[in-house]
Amino acid sequence: MERVRLQGTLEFSRLIYGMWRLDDDRDTSPAHVEKKIQLCLDQGITTFDQADIYGGYRAESVLGGALKANPSLRNRMEIVTKCDIVAPVGRYAGAKVKHYDTSRTHIEQAVETSLSDMAIDTIDLLLIHRPDPLMDHQETGAALDGLIQSGKIRAAGVSNFRPWDWELLQSAMTHRLATNQIEISLKEIAPFTNGDLAFHQRLGTSLMAWSPLGGGSLMSETGKLGTVMDEIAGDFSVERSAVAVAFLLAHPAKLLPVMGTNNLNRISRLSDAFKVVLDRENWFRLYEAALGQEVP
Repeated sequence: MERVRLQGTLEFSRLIYGMWRLDDDRDTSPAHVEKKIQLCLDQGITTFDQADIYGGYRAESVLGGALKANPSLRNRMEIVTKCDIVAPVGRYAGAKVKHYDTSRTHIEQAVETSLSDMAIDTIDLLLIHRPDPLMDHQETGAALDGLIQSGKIRAAGVSNFRPWDWELLQSAMTHRLATNQIEISLKEIAPFTNGDLAFHQRLGTSLMAWSPLGGGSLMSETGKLGTVMDEIAGDFSVERSAVAVAFLLAHPAKLLPVMGTNNLNRISRLSDAFKVVLDRENWFRLYEAALGQEVP
């Protein structure tokens, strides 16, 4: 499995296993979660994506159960998590409205809770989950710098930030932001032309791509896009999902797709995306089908 260096000694596997549905599985036992982790590790997928809000603030604890049962797993993993979304469920059931909180107090408390829930000493990468209209960039930046300096997180980044949001937060930090996790897929192609990818390519920042299968909708896609995916999938003897991910892997921005599924068979085939080699013409066949028209 190809690995990507985000900064310093922080390296991620090119594919990342997303755990946002971890608590949705009927079997959340430590043994079953370990099976998922082991299937990923067997393919060289060593990076795992979490967030405090996943599973109504329960998914981190589900992962923690597996790590408590087998602590040796932690040394083979890079763990990403996110914070700043406060939704009126779980530990925040008393909240009057869903909102964002990028205050120092909230970020530091969220990190302590995530460390405890996942039974780990250090978070490899902490992301601010959503841009906060009330963000005091000086306070947020200082909080992230402080967490890095304390060793509680190895690096900090963001999720769903536009270039101007990134620049604002970065301007208040001494440490470099490591990545931005954005939605990008054959169902969400705007970042290819709206400046998001171009901005990070110029900085040399590898992006994490969430929902690379369009929330699963690409698996049942009809029309031209479905036809083109099926034709290419047939050429390489893989499923559509591998083609959709290969589309992202082919981009020079070094995108890191975040793949999420609870199905053990599908987990075992996540790396099939590397069997698909897209030349420029086939890449544009997919892009044109996603665009719905010929490129200008």
